[in-house]
Amino acid sequence: GGAKMAAGSGGPAARELFAEGLLQFLRPAVRQLDGHVHAVRESQVELREHIDSLATGETLRGVTSHHWGVRGTLGPLPPCVPSPELCRINEDQKVALDLDPYVKKLLNARRRVVLVNNILQNAQERLRRLNHSVAKETVRRRAMLEAAGGYPQGLPAK
Repeated sequence: GGAKMAAGSGGPAARELFAEGLLQFLRPAVRQLDGHVHAVRESQVELREHIDSLATGETLRGVTSHHWGVRGTLGPLPPCVPSPELCRINEDQKVALDLDPYVKKLLNARRRVVLVNNILQNAQERLRRLNHSVAKETVRRRAMLEAAGGYPQGLPAK
């Protein structure tokens, strides 16, 4: 109703006001989504490190993502050798288990974690570009409004 009328019938100033309001509405949502994506990516890295630690006994904290592959590639996988922790757990069991299938499952889970992380990285980059575009468009529209006779009442000049 009212938003459609403001955008459609009030001339250029009303359309600019509507566009400005829409941009002000979208910006916090984009920033919040970006924050959530970043938090999920961090937890994915921790999960991958924990899987690596269990599967190989190596802790690889601080290794940059390009060592683990970017854009769908994985880079070299750790060797398929049970970690000392898995071996200790196996020794504590009454029946000895062949750990190789479990290590392979861990490495497959790691592969999926890396894949999800790459997807999240791409989504975060798209969100960053969208946020940048929204900011640029806001500056452009604000300049147009100010040039057309001052800033309309009711909009904060952030």
